[in-house]
Amino acid sequence: MTLFTPANLLTISRMVLVPVFALCMLYGYPGWALFTFVVAGITDLLDGAIARWTNQQTTLGAWLDPMADKLLLLTMFVMLTLPGMGMTYRLPLWLTVLVISRDVAIVLTAAVINLAVAPRTFKPSPLGKAATGIYILTGVVTLWGNYRGLPGGVLPVFVYLSLIITLLSAADYLRRVTRVPGDTTRA
Repeated sequence: MTLFTPANLLTISRMVLVPVFALCMLYGYPGWALFTFVVAGITDLLDGAIARWTNQQTTLGAWLDPMADKLLLLTMFVMLTLPGMGMTYRLPLWLTVLVISRDVAIVLTAAVINLAVAPRTFKPSPLGKAATGIYILTGVVTLWGNYRGLPGGVLPVFVYLSLIITLLSAADYLRRVTRVPGDTTRA
């Protein structure tokens, strides 16, 4: 089986779109930033589905997909939090710090368990997938607001949805990691 399956190519394209998105934000092209981010978000929806439908799930894809997600979302949160970007709508700094801290804690915990305890695979949880989806929607809403404007009160709904799913998914990952130390069959 080839490593560069259609699903893996979609994942790699998401990674390539990240700097394009950041540059559109930095140089004041909110419409192009929105378009790029939406396309990247769609690749996230499609890559896993295509891998399952075509029975072409690969180890490379299992590593690249969460890395591409984290790269896209980290960049989105940072860009939409930065002051001085001329945006009407920005994400609060506390949310960005919380989301990044959650992701760093998950990655470091998985690394420590794999290195210190035993090799263990952590499959994405439904709450983790929901978090990714809500973060992408929060990014789209914020980008749309900066491009075309938003009705009052819409962005705070997504900010607090992001807060809730961050806390729930962090608790879920913690529960899964501490379930049975050394048990590599249950994650």
